[in-house]
Amino acid sequence: MLPLIALFIAAFAFGTTEFVIAGVLPQVADGLGVSIPTAGYLVSGYAGGIAIGGPLLTLATKTISRKALLLGLAAAFTIGQAACALAPDFASMLLLRIAVAVAHGAYFGVAMVVAVGLVRHDQRGMAVALILSGLTVSNVIGVPAGTAIGNIWGWRATFWVMCALGVVSIAAM
Repeated sequence: MLPLIALFIAAFAFGTTEFVIAGVLPQVADGLGVSIPTAGYLVSGYAGGIAIGGPLLTLATKTISRKALLLGLAAAFTIGQAACALAPDFASMLLLRIAVAVAHGAYFGVAMVVAVGLVRHDQRGMAVALILSGLTVSNVIGVPAGTAIGNIWGWRATFWVMCALGVVSIAAM
């Protein structure tokens, strides 16, 4: 069960970072010197990275051990969050978000395979549901918390907290 909790934590982190940008979008736009509609590309770019880059990265890394790949994806997430917190301009922020999204897209495919391999055949549905609940819980707890952090301490603090969450997910794995 503990390995599934580790996968849940990483799913929570990925889910939070995907959606928290919406809660701090006006602050990000202001901080990076772009309009709010332009900053909205940070949402679209992330979605595109998941949809296109995630499957391609999964195919490209099929010979890597699953554990090493999951740790690498969590490390990419963590480094990406720190880089987003330090992003000097909109273009770099957009590219960083897309890179993190590619890791996000690959993570969920690999995590599902690992999760079902960790449990008995009759528990596979529960394992998948637990990992996917990380996304649900991220929307209920992570996004509001991340938005509050951004509103209190600035949008960059939200990404630093996401970076810390990445460290926790790596340690858990």
